[in-house]
Amino acid sequence: MKREGENIDLWEPERALRAEGIEPVCGVDEAGRGPLAGPVCAAAVILPPETELPGLNDSKQLSEKKREQLFPLIREAALAWSVAFASVEEIEELNILGATYLAMNRAISGLSLKPALALIDGNRNRGIEVPSRCIVHGDACCASIAAASILAKVSRDHLMLRLAEQYPQYGFERHKGYGTKAHYEALRQYGPCPAHRPSFL
Repeated sequence: MKREGENIDLWEPERALRAEGIEPVCGVDEAGRGPLAGPVCAAAVILPPETELPGLNDSKQLSEKKREQLFPLIREAALAWSVAFASVEEIEELNILGATYLAMNRAISGLSLKPALALIDGNRNRGIEVPSRCIVHGDACCASIAAASILAKVSRDHLMLRLAEQYPQYGFERHKGYGTKAHYEALRQYGPCPAHRPSFL
């Protein structure tokens, strides 16, 4: 599966691993490391080899509408998928990197199929509890990581919409907890709520 108008073959990393006899492989990515509020979310996805998911890409490169369209398609196509969170309390206790690993490990362990290898987006995997390899910019060059990036982002966005109903004064439905001008203005006016990460403020 090549991305439209580009020469990036999203199946190349997994094809190479299958040639080594390593399968199934899950892609793992997170969403929400940077915001001032809300949990961090991770997803793990095992896709059937060479699955066609038109428009699949790094979640950050897609519109919200396109992510929402792909969200059910990825879950339907996947051999296994899992989404997990690490709470604000866990972020404060472990720091954001430790909480990200916690969410990733929860997502991987939640898969109904045990992966032979987890492909982790980025350049750090020392906190991952199963055999794993890093792929820098994996969400842009590896199909299962791209799929995981979308599941994590959309799942977290949906949770932030629920928090917006609980704490309407902050505008979580618009900025999803990130540090926008409007979010900082709301913090100055109302102070933080239990959904905020004290160490990020």
